[in-house]
Amino acid sequence: MNNSEEKLRALLLRGMNGDNVAYHAFLKELSAHLRAFLRRRLNQLPDEVEDLVQETLLAVHNQRHTYDATQPLTAWIHAIARYKLADLLRRRAGREALHDPLDDEDEMLSVSDTEAMEARRDLAKLLERLPERHRLPIQYVKLEGLSVVEAARQTGMSESAIKVGVHRGLKALAAMMRGVA
Repeated sequence: MNNSEEKLRALLLRGMNGDNVAYHAFLKELSAHLRAFLRRRLNQLPDEVEDLVQETLLAVHNQRHTYDATQPLTAWIHAIARYKLADLLRRRAGREALHDPLDDEDEMLSVSDTEAMEARRDLAKLLERLPERHRLPIQYVKLEGLSVVEAARQTGMSESAIKVGVHRGLKALAAMMRGVA
């Protein structure tokens, strides 16, 4: 096990045992790890990296109870990140001719239907806590896959307000997951 793996694993396990400081440190370390991991895969879409980092952090947070401590943590996290990446590319494929390879050597892992339903329920609860100006842009752009222009049309908000709403909303969701908000 490499040093980064050991550090992340130790922080997560302490966090899952109630150590909020360790869990906060885990999320911070994991954010940096995910940025590097996703930048390599999204070199043609650098603007998508931060949103995908936040979506992956949310999924890791929601699914942390499914982590098997006998297995490598980064393999589990990378599977979640690749799943989120595949979702992003699938959403974009309908609008653009983008064919970025994922990881040829790594096998894609899927989340069970039950886990996906639990994640959707948890996400819905968190989204309910956001003001409409943040919730609606995330709902339309990130969850339903609409473009910023389409989301602006649906909500009556400006395109700029949609972009700001997504960014601030994802930031607020991340803070909620860390127990800051």
